[in-house]
Amino acid sequence: SNNRSLSQSDLRRMERAKGSEIWQFFMLSQPGSPTAICNTCGVNVPRGGVKSSSYNTTNLIKHLQKFHVKEHAEFIELNKQKGRGMKQLTLMEMKERSEHFPTNSVQAKQITERILNFVVMDGQPLSVVGDKGFRLLISHLEPRYDMVSRKYMSETALPELYGKVCKDISEKIKDAKALSFTTDIWSSDVSPVSLLSLTAHWLDESYVPHSAMLNATSFRGSHTGDAIAATLTEMFEKGQISLSKVHVILRDNASNMRKAMDSMRVRSLGCVAHTMQLVINEGLLSQRAVSDAVTSGRQIVGHFKHSPLAYARLQDIQLEMNMPPKRLQQDVKTRWNSTYFMIESLVEQKRALAAYTADHELPTTLTTNQWGLLEKTMTCLEPFEEFTRKVSSATASTADVIPSVAVLKRLLSMETEADSGIKTMKKTLLEALNKRFSTVENEPLYALSTLLDPRYKDSLQLNPTFFFFRFFASADSAKRGKDALAKELEEDMRTTTTDGAQALEPLGKTPRVETAAAVAAPSRSSNFMNELDKIRMEHEEGSGTASTSSTAVQLHSYFTEETVPSTGDPYKYWAVNHQRLPGLAAAAFRYLCAPCTSVESERLFSTVSTILDEKRNRLTAEKAEMLAFLNKNLPLMLKPELEKLEKSA
Repeated sequence: SNNRSLSQSDLRRMERAKGSEIWQFFMLSQPGSPTAICNTCGVNVPRGGVKSSSYNTTNLIKHLQKFHVKEHAEFIELNKQKGRGMKQLTLMEMKERSEHFPTNSVQAKQITERILNFVVMDGQPLSVVGDKGFRLLISHLEPRYDMVSRKYMSETALPELYGKVCKDISEKIKDAKALSFTTDIWSSDVSPVSLLSLTAHWLDESYVPHSAMLNATSFRGSHTGDAIAATLTEMFEKGQISLSKVHVILRDNASNMRKAMDSMRVRSLGCVAHTMQLVINEGLLSQRAVSDAVTSGRQIVGHFKHSPLAYARLQDIQLEMNMPPKRLQQDVKTRWNSTYFMIESLVEQKRALAAYTADHELPTTLTTNQWGLLEKTMTCLEPFEEFTRKVSSATASTADVIPSVAVLKRLLSMETEADSGIKTMKKTLLEALNKRFSTVENEPLYALSTLLDPRYKDSLQLNPTFFFFRFFASADSAKRGKDALAKELEEDMRTTTTDGAQALEPLGKTPRVETAAAVAAPSRSSNFMNELDKIRMEHEEGSGTASTSSTAVQLHSYFTEETVPSTGDPYKYWAVNHQRLPGLAAAAFRYLCAPCTSVESERLFSTVSTILDEKRNRLTAEKAEMLAFLNKNLPLMLKPELEKLEKSA
């Protein structure tokens, strides 16, 4: 009996531990029992549910309420006492929460850093920490946190985060097998600040491309070649980057930049997008009739941009005509593709503009001939716009230049029924294109990159008397590129052996991994991409004999295989095939890490321009550099967190 009593007491304690005071009045005969025994009357009361996981106390409470009024009142009182105890605990917690974090405490520093992350990544001014609405938000989220001042954020938190991210970027690039760079100079319109930027580009060991801003140093005095070279050299020294590790630097086409690179004795390339600007200006926009039509179009767009009333009237007309209410786009003379988009917006709104001029004045109008000329100009420039978009993308490399220029030449050389009225345009554009890109195939940095991109390469046969070529304009150009690649591979193998390591042999018998893994989602259909694919498929079959040297075996294996689709990912290809083609894969590390434009630096300066707007023009050059550096590089450090955030969105 005593043992039974102890057992029941234990059972009551077990149930009481679950939290309900009802077990002061009931007990179990055994663990998991579907019924509970009333201590007052001894009746077995069902606990509800069919499994132990679904048992509840509802029936037990109702039993007390119906049959044992006194015990039920005691149960109610016990519940109230328990509630008061919980309330007291909450008050204690509130007291603890009322004690603010010291500014230098771990908790406060973590919150301050997160606020600075928000400022940096979302382009907010440092003064946001003084905004009432923002302070109310943070106070609501964490009452124990005392908002820091703008001065603390600028002079303490910002340098600390800058140092932390600098260390992270340094760790990321120190193991890179090769580094390419983009550089540019920018001057602010609202602040007496000029900055010289340096952005690094590399492939990690998995052939994933990365880029990071290394510096955006304040640049004083004349922008001479010697001054640029001296500042860039300091940047490399500060980043502990040997010039021997520099594969190529992408720059603008100005003579001072070319002189700086020559002075530093580093390989450099001009920005392809800047070169294309010259092609469009010389080959098309310099024509008087086209220039006049574009100027008139620019005046019309400017009228609507500067007159809210005129724009409102145009919107009303668009709605009446069931046209989408689109704005006319203003162009920037230094960006030819913005002129293309301006012309496109004018042509789209031709009907609405005609209706507008019936009742309202415009500073100028376009004649029927000028409208036709703009439409033909747009048709001519469409593949150039695709070219610019392609080479300016974040994943573009020097490998894209020769094939893309080949496509443009092919499209401009073709005669179609749609050529009526634009033959002269196409001819002058082709002449300008040939002039500005006349040496592109003789530049090893372009040629070898093209050969190492599995979407392009070339269907070269190793038979010395004959081989096919696709993107190169002549057999000699293609052969020079192939010979340069073979020479580079042989040099790599000699260097590796000299360093005491065994030269890698290609795994010739290893079956090639299917390139489907390297295929990306198909892009929209276009003349540019269709022509690119046509060129790629010409002479696809390859054959020939190979020598027994490791280099020749790899070259033969690689060049006689089918190219991957134009929508494929060359980086994934090398990640899959690097063991089978080790020499070529090592060269791909170098040549495919180089972008073909300095657009990355221009994007950076767009960010700097936002940072140094009228609201923040009192920032020093040093602080502007830090903010620009963090805006570019902080997402790289926080990549795992950001990816997790995107998945949960």
